[in-house]
Amino acid sequence: MKKYNKFITNILFIFLSISSFSQNEIKKITIDDLWKKWTFWSSSVYGVQSMNDGIHYTTNDRSGNIVKYAYQTGNVTDTIFKAANFKIRISDYNFNADETKILLETNSESIYRRSYTADYYVYDINKNTLLNVSENGKQQIATFSPDASNIAFIRTNNIFIKNIVTGEEKQITFDGKKNEIINGIPDWVYEEEFEFNQAYTWSPDGNYLAYIKFNETDVKLFDMTVFAGDYPKLEENILYPENRSFKYPKAGEANSIVSVHIYNIKNGKTIELNLGTETDIYIPRLRWTNDVNKLAVFKLNRLQNTFELLYASPESEKTDLIYTETNKYFFDETDFDNLQFTDDQKYFIMTSERNGFRHLYLHDVVSGSAIKQITSGNWDVTEFLGYDSKNKTLYYQSAEESPLNRAIYKIDINGKKKEKLSEQAGTNSAEFSSNFKYYINFFSNSETPVYVTLHNSKKELIRVLKDNSPVKNLVSEYGGVNKKFFTFKTSEGIELYAYIIVPPDFKETNKYPVIITQYSGPGSQEVLNDWSFGWDNLLAQHGAIVVCVDPRGTGARGEEFRKQTYLQLGKYETIDLIETAKYLQSLNYVNSKKIGIWGWSYGGFMTSLCMTKGADYFSSGIAVAPVTNWRYYDNIYTERFMRTPQENPNGYDDNSPINFANDLKGNFLLVHGSADDNVHWQNSAEFSEAIVQAEKQFSQFIYTNRNHSIYGGNTRYHLYTMMLNFWETNLLNKN
Repeated sequence: MKKYNKFITNILFIFLSISSFSQNEIKKITIDDLWKKWTFWSSSVYGVQSMNDGIHYTTNDRSGNIVKYAYQTGNVTDTIFKAANFKIRISDYNFNADETKILLETNSESIYRRSYTADYYVYDINKNTLLNVSENGKQQIATFSPDASNIAFIRTNNIFIKNIVTGEEKQITFDGKKNEIINGIPDWVYEEEFEFNQAYTWSPDGNYLAYIKFNETDVKLFDMTVFAGDYPKLEENILYPENRSFKYPKAGEANSIVSVHIYNIKNGKTIELNLGTETDIYIPRLRWTNDVNKLAVFKLNRLQNTFELLYASPESEKTDLIYTETNKYFFDETDFDNLQFTDDQKYFIMTSERNGFRHLYLHDVVSGSAIKQITSGNWDVTEFLGYDSKNKTLYYQSAEESPLNRAIYKIDINGKKKEKLSEQAGTNSAEFSSNFKYYINFFSNSETPVYVTLHNSKKELIRVLKDNSPVKNLVSEYGGVNKKFFTFKTSEGIELYAYIIVPPDFKETNKYPVIITQYSGPGSQEVLNDWSFGWDNLLAQHGAIVVCVDPRGTGARGEEFRKQTYLQLGKYETIDLIETAKYLQSLNYVNSKKIGIWGWSYGGFMTSLCMTKGADYFSSGIAVAPVTNWRYYDNIYTERFMRTPQENPNGYDDNSPINFANDLKGNFLLVHGSADDNVHWQNSAEFSEAIVQAEKQFSQFIYTNRNHSIYGGNTRYHLYTMMLNFWETNLLNKN
């Protein structure tokens, strides 16, 4: 008990320092506030696109106009596109290279998390004319060629090119077919786990188009029933539900066979690159360097622990291996996004965990050899924000101050002259102008809603763009955030970061139930010094102490902490969450018999494990959209952390909740969407059957036609009302 005494003293002091509102003085948070009125919504600055001159930017206003502003003054200098003149409402836009034309996007319809179809138009700024990119059906991911003479887009899994000078629409692939061949856009699992929706790239001179082809013929189909309820794409067939089939490769199952092709715009010929004899590979990124003769192909092995960078010339099938890196655990998409080629064609800059923490490295672009490590220390670079080639300066976000915080820094290419740009402790992110003369800083911490400021390159504040002070003042009327951070050590000596929110009328002499909220997924972080107010605070107002903890496997604490869960997802996270419950039980103001836990997705997986393998420590739990058997989940994500079920059967089975239904105790609510294309409803269906056969009582709710996010119409309102009722009945009652 000695190791807890210091913390108990400190936390009691914190609680006593919280503003002493009486219950009558504090306004009550309601579910209506959260999911109907959006009472505590904090605004931000969205859709800023820096212009080529670096002194102006554009945004899409509420009327669908594209408005040009000056960074320095904030004044509107022009309305570049007036939506009312053409009677269209745009959702997104992109300029061509010389900013004489704009590609407009409208009428978008979602497919999966990142994919969608839309209608695209080309607006000629000088001529004030609007051209429909295609009249033959909606398109996907349309883009300008560098000289803006052509536009590439995808329709029905094939690539098309529209010449906006002649008006000719040319189809360049013809084998695209649903659930068989995909050209230029990723298959489901690539889109979800490698986090991109465009699988083609223009050469710098616009004469070539490189693309990835996905042959998913051997990938098994997953069938999903869609009912006649509120579902936007359902045909009017109310008698027989619709069956949706799509290719979904589960752990250990066949993947798409990928190939890389280069199409020559001038002669219409296509070549296929030689990627080697091994076909069970991934191509997580395809990116043209600033040299037309260097197409960069990012290649991963199936286990995702060997990364290769290949170069290809557009006129040859040959590829050259430039750089190889092997990790004893795995790579993820963060490092691929961070790899950038410099404008002078001398270097590429990348992040790597090769020395135990994620840092920036400089490489020779020709040989691929490492020149130097630019950043260093026992902390992680969390995002590479850009490289200013003129001043040879890199900009990045890191967790150097603390795993709880994010700060913005700049450093020169030699790893010297490091300077911190962000000034306030909390979570900072930044967007830079094209010439790095200005940047917009987005800041929040536990007591400050999103605060957006504009600065020049000398760090000088030019003006405040958003301060959200009305939200901060409003929240104080509801008792304030009252989120306090702390750390504690487990019986194994592992230090864990956590936060706690107590009821507004907290008294150390009372006994309170606890609700642990967590996500716990690999590389994630829930315990961050950023702004949030709502659900946790509502639960605290209803008499619960709310605690959030980041167990082993979570981010910003170096590679060894983040990858401890390798080959055994759920094992150490469960141990750490049980240790959290045991620690809380030792506190004299906690009701040790009323500790609940809840989570969504990976957090639902962890809740399910805690209510089974950890059932002696948790009396109630809510699992929303959980994975219950890793054999049911997609292979890119699962095998990254677990390898295949064939290689690691015990790692899969020893930590899948479905195998521990007999151990379930307490009050358990299982929630899922029937149209979840990500974590399939199969997970909850099979888990619930196992629980039934184990003769255990529990509650279950299925949301018709809802995907992994479980939203739309009154859905979120209903879900959170149900969860509140569950907590009130099973944990917050006085019995």
